[in-house]
Amino acid sequence: MKTLAETFLTQQEQNTITAKVQEVELTTSGEIVPMIVSNSHDYPMATVHFSVTVGLPLAVLFTMLIGAQFWIGSQNMWLFLAFFAAHSGLAFFLVSRSNRIKALFLNPKHVEKEVVNSALAAFYKEKLYKTRDENGILIYISVLEQKVWVLADTGINNKIDQKEWDSVVKDLTTGIKTGNKCEAICEAIQQIGLILKKHFPYQKSDTDELHNLIIR
Repeated sequence: MKTLAETFLTQQEQNTITAKVQEVELTTSGEIVPMIVSNSHDYPMATVHFSVTVGLPLAVLFTMLIGAQFWIGSQNMWLFLAFFAAHSGLAFFLVSRSNRIKALFLNPKHVEKEVVNSALAAFYKEKLYKTRDENGILIYISVLEQKVWVLADTGINNKIDQKEWDSVVKDLTTGIKTGNKCEAICEAIQQIGLILKKHFPYQKSDTDELHNLIIR
């Protein structure tokens, strides 16, 4: 079964994005790396939250109906616990296999923190910090959360403030949420390229040091 990241873009869209990176990198020595990941965290509490939200009211309802019908008692604690275990277990099974349901129960503050931390970890894992001019830049897209983060290396940060990427993140996030994924990613690459080439113009000695698209 394919992951969220693997189904996020078609093969043709992946080829289009790769070509766009190669095109833009002919105008700047900066190394642009779009990265698609399925999720930035497992979010176990979201699964627990959904299980309790579904299991608790159903357990109460079934205890009242079944208990009264069979003269066990409409408030029988053991019957309630049995129904709660059964319904919450079923809910746990469903949400563990449905990213759409899990996404509804994510804590926004937790999500923001995990996406940033995961983007930072990916930056180092994929060795974006090892470019010759310290000018690698990661476009990190976490599919489950529909979140984007742009992270640049030291050479870029010394010349360009992180706030420069805010509009790129905003436009790309909107594009993803409205279904224009490929177009939005290509536009983000174009915008980043325009910013980078002012400070990091293309040089004949430049080589393609990093991946043009990463899917994890």
